[in-house]
Amino acid sequence: MKNNKISGEPVSVLLVEDNISHAELVILSFEEHRIANRIYHVSDGEEALDYLFRRGDYADPAKSPKPHVILLDLRLPKIDGLEVLKEIKTTTELEKIPTVVFTTSSAEMDVAKAYEYHANSYLIKPVDFEKFNQLMDDIGFYWLAWNYHPWDD
Repeated sequence: MKNNKISGEPVSVLLVEDNISHAELVILSFEEHRIANRIYHVSDGEEALDYLFRRGDYADPAKSPKPHVILLDLRLPKIDGLEVLKEIKTTTELEKIPTVVFTTSSAEMDVAKAYEYHANSYLIKPVDFEKFNQLMDDIGFYWLAWNYHPWDD
């Protein structure tokens, strides 16, 4: 096992979020807490899959590196977040990337489906700014600093 902090490789997050306000809060929080070196933001499910499969604008691996963690909203335009999750977790090259569903939905069916598709975690976005900020801090430190992964470079 190799930890990104030990190896010195840049820490990257793929943020899949269509709500620009939520995306800005996540990015700002990660920057404030110095959690990730790079945050790549895409705003719909189709763009997320293009990024992960390096299609179109994301064909260059230098501009679309494999993320260390994916923060995935569920309610996305073009391709729903659950379908994106299913694609990630059924693709050998992507399945080991920790994928955290980060959504406003607390619907039991969404939670069950996300875990059925092998989400690594399911988090509901807090409405309160302080709680949101604290959750971002916790997510970052857990998935990017404390958790070890068998990275496939």
